[in-house]
Amino acid sequence: MEMPLFPLNVVLFPGMALPLHIFEPRYREMINRCLDEDLAFGVVLIKEGLEVGGDAEPLRVGTAARIVKVDRQPDGRMNIQVVGTRRFRIEELNRDLPYLTGRVRHFPVTDGDTKLAVERAHTVRPKITRYVELLTKATGVQLKLDRLPEDATSLAFLTAITLQVRPEDKHRMLALPSVPQLLELGNYYLGRELQLLDHMIKSQEALPAMTIGPTGQLFAN
Repeated sequence: MEMPLFPLNVVLFPGMALPLHIFEPRYREMINRCLDEDLAFGVVLIKEGLEVGGDAEPLRVGTAARIVKVDRQPDGRMNIQVVGTRRFRIEELNRDLPYLTGRVRHFPVTDGDTKLAVERAHTVRPKITRYVELLTKATGVQLKLDRLPEDATSLAFLTAITLQVRPEDKHRMLALPSVPQLLELGNYYLGRELQLLDHMIKSQEALPAMTIGPTGQLFAN
């Protein structure tokens, strides 16, 4: 099928909510078309180029985005809320329109109900809970994680959504064909990030409390 494409510096996963501010004329045209024709558009990570202006070259695996909310501004700009639905793979790009389109094929994730997927989900589940706890402590921002899903596929995508890693790392997860592989890579990233967060928190706790003197100098309490 032919799909409008939106190259961004963010990776969208199935089940993930994403707010977008639409201001470029070409993307206003694209979103208006999607609204008029009840179409989804594809969110794809930029491989080369910029989000604003010019022609960006996307990576070939993306996620279809369904528009669920629109807030139109008087000057034609829009704030929209989308939700990721399903993955796709780009087979051919088309630059005939002001915005990018592509011929895409559905790219379903596989093996979500296998024994291996269940085993890896069991390993990941406590790590993602601990990850959110440490992330809250390290940033000072109260983060809330709802009850973890029971099925391995939903847990795999939730892990990918929750992880605060580079877009390239997130895309690596998105492009994996199976749930066991996605959980395995998610488990690796969780382990790495837990170590980093633990070190960060310990470093913060080791720093002495400081007071700013009348001349701007810092004094340890």
